[in-house]
Amino acid sequence: MRGGTARLRAASAGRGAGRRQRLRRRRTALIAALVIGLGAGAGIALLNPIEDAIKEFTLPLRHDDIIRQQARAKRLDPALVAAVIYRESKFRDQTSQAGAVGLMQILPDTAQFVARKTGGTSFVPDDLGDPQINISYGCWYLRYLLDRYDGNEVAAIAAYNAGHGHVDGWGGRDLQIEDIRFPETRQYTEDVLDKRGEYAKSYHDELGL
Repeated sequence: MRGGTARLRAASAGRGAGRRQRLRRRRTALIAALVIGLGAGAGIALLNPIEDAIKEFTLPLRHDDIIRQQARAKRLDPALVAAVIYRESKFRDQTSQAGAVGLMQILPDTAQFVARKTGGTSFVPDDLGDPQINISYGCWYLRYLLDRYDGNEVAAIAAYNAGHGHVDGWGGRDLQIEDIRFPETRQYTEDVLDKRGEYAKSYHDELGL
């Protein structure tokens, strides 16, 4: 009897040890899953700011409220406006060696032309440093060029860069990319059209598309 009791106790002890081992393995698995989950969550949390920083560097967008407002007022695609600003200044307020000013790189003579057409009697060139005025004047001029060329975006974009005198000589309202004779203007036009698509995709909500 004593031998039988001992065997029963040994078997019971073995079953208890097995249960404890299974419980430890379950706890270990649960802890591992929790750690992995927390790590993934932290990774996602860290990834979003990094992605935002990369996008801000490679495809910046600022003054989207003004862009939306002026695009709506001038019947323009806000993604096109953003693309022109990107290609002109990468959203930095600056003055070029040629004297073009601000986000949309407007020449003072062009700005005076816009001011006369829009009744801006109190306009002075320093006003182009104001993002609201700069984008407003740039959008007005872009709309003017689109109307001049019957909605031909290639012609309007090329004229924004090279001037409407050159575009008139290259084909005017019938202008196509391959007709642009200045390589830098051809590249500018292609860049704006490409960036327009990127802005529409990356900033759909911000641009009100």
